[in-house]
Amino acid sequence: MSLTDILCPSDIAAALRDCQAPDSFSPKKFFQISGMSKKSSSQLKEIFRILDNDQSGFIEEDELKYFLQRFECGARVLTTSETKTFLAAADHDGDGKIGAE
Repeated sequence: MSLTDILCPSDIAAALRDCQAPDSFSPKKFFQISGMSKKSSSQLKEIFRILDNDQSGFIEEDELKYFLQRFECGARVLTTSETKTFLAAADHDGDGKIGAE
């Protein structure tokens, strides 16, 4: 399964266009534009599984900086600041990684 089986390709493209400039990425806005914020729990878990590059059950900081590239291989890498902000927003237990929940 791929992300385009769950998300509309035009929505993904719009979300990527919105954050092309360095330090313009906002997870909340990206999730809204891409349509992820409207998906069911099971669909979000499948998206997470696809984004979890090493299939560890977690998305670590090293994987997170390549987040946009998982949607489109030519997309930019998140800046250090964006990566740390994204991780801090989603890492609810402070272990330095994001779980599917």
